[in-house]
Amino acid sequence: MQSRPDLVGMVDGVLGFMRSDALKNPGPHAMHHARISINALELIKRELQLGPAADQEEHARLRALLGTDGSLEDLNRLLCARIENGEIGLESDALRAHLWQTTMSRIAIDQPSYAGYRLAQEEGMPARSG
Repeated sequence: MQSRPDLVGMVDGVLGFMRSDALKNPGPHAMHHARISINALELIKRELQLGPAADQEEHARLRALLGTDGSLEDLNRLLCARIENGEIGLESDALRAHLWQTTMSRIAIDQPSYAGYRLAQEEGMPARSG
């Protein structure tokens, strides 16, 4: 068995370097690149920490919603096909809940400081309109 590096620990090390050294010495151009690097590494870290659980939860929701099993990718394709064919739509509370939770999980990884995300967390899933 081959040991694997601690990816989160590696990202933490790079973030520490970028914050303590890279931002203190360079000019504005390099500082801008350092900030971009920090944002990218923070996103990678969130993906590593939150992504696997988000994928497992999405997979479980899709299996329940579609009544079948398969890979996450296959089940998402099947869901798209059923939506396209009119077999399932937004009148389905289960579909709406699935789409809401999948979107919230993705934003938690991609843009957790987004004001709309924080508001949506407080308010919960919107009521069905119409």
